[in-house]
Amino acid sequence: MHSSMFVRLVVTVAVSFAASTLSAQKPAPAPSPSPAPSPSPGTSPGSIPSPGTTPGQPFPSPGRQPQTPSDRQSQSPFPSETARPIFLSGKVMLDDGTPPPDSVVIERVCNGIARPEAYTDSKGRFSFQLGQRTGIMPDASVSSAADSGFGMPSSNMGGMGNMGNNSTFGGQRGITEQQLMGCELRASLPGFRSEIVNLAGRRAMDNPDVGTILLHRLGNVEGSTISMTSLQAPKDAKKAYDKGRDAMKKKKTADAEKEFTKAVGLYPKYATAWFELGLVQESQNRGEEARKSYAQALAADAKFIKPYLQMAGMSAREKKWQDVADTTNRVIKLDPYDFPQAYFYNSVANYSLGNLDAAEKSAREAQKLDTQHRYPKINHLLGVILADRRDYTAAAQNMRDYLKFAPGAQDAEVVRNQLSEIEKLAGAAKPQQP
Repeated sequence: MHSSMFVRLVVTVAVSFAASTLSAQKPAPAPSPSPAPSPSPGTSPGSIPSPGTTPGQPFPSPGRQPQTPSDRQSQSPFPSETARPIFLSGKVMLDDGTPPPDSVVIERVCNGIARPEAYTDSKGRFSFQLGQRTGIMPDASVSSAADSGFGMPSSNMGGMGNMGNNSTFGGQRGITEQQLMGCELRASLPGFRSEIVNLAGRRAMDNPDVGTILLHRLGNVEGSTISMTSLQAPKDAKKAYDKGRDAMKKKKTADAEKEFTKAVGLYPKYATAWFELGLVQESQNRGEEARKSYAQALAADAKFIKPYLQMAGMSAREKKWQDVADTTNRVIKLDPYDFPQAYFYNSVANYSLGNLDAAEKSAREAQKLDTQHRYPKINHLLGVILADRRDYTAAAQNMRDYLKFAPGAQDAEVVRNQLSEIEKLAGAAKPQQP
């Protein structure tokens, strides 16, 4: 099998991986509902983007009502529950006692599946209704993975019980106690480990304040998705930045650009504001301006990872594969643990450059980090690489895994045809029985 059989497809989908912009951002599709989880509040490790969770203490539920005799006789552990809105609030702090210098995503993790719920404000505070996901809008580097072929989250992730995209959970009808079994709350910030709050047993009348969630920096991680230059920003610059973020949540891009421009004018080393300004410009197809803004962000803070990811995506769209390889190498050096999409980009770039060893290595690292299969296209890419290396058996298995994790993918029929051909080659390669 030769690379010409697959390379056109790989390159085409790799470009589509980077094609989504901020204007097309939307939350990843909810996993398909699966049977209700076991009533055990345990944690499943390996969720992305954070490197994992650690067990925490249950939050008290002082408002719980005693069961009636008929309730106790029912087969259901929560027979008479009514779904009600549940509100949560609290604060996120770094372990040195300071607030994060930029917004942090608050995630609900249910049986190992992480879903974003809200952002913290400039002082690290958060307040939201569970399941509403108000104002949540992932960065373009993440949403491009969610909206395109080379990163579409699987619709077959499972493990969420009744926590799919339905009106019962997180909508106006609220949430039941049963639906929160096996669920935790955490702050998600690559390069940091979050303390967790156990949500099992919470009810609508409980105190919404969950207290302070501490973030502990991990060792051997040089880069960060937050820029420490934000700590030195003057008050007026921070105010303009916050207004820009609010405008983006409301999809008022013109107002957002005005405020971010004001913020960097008041504080030219405001790396986070430069990055947000670049996102706005990129969403409007003003690529050169966006590149300049990302470059300004990196000039202010060379360890700030987000601009590198955006620039890698732009270079991929333009098929500048050496630029993609160089940029993602930098991301991987800064943080080798939290960004499977960086390894994926790196693998596509090296494959396109003819560096099969490097391509396979990066694809395997991406696969290792993507424990939730949020980027199932990794399996397809690795299958392509292994087929090119004539390892047909392993190639076929990766193709099957891709179809398993993303059964509704737009290119599923194409991949099935590839798989069929690879299986024929794998059979022909087996030694004949005497």
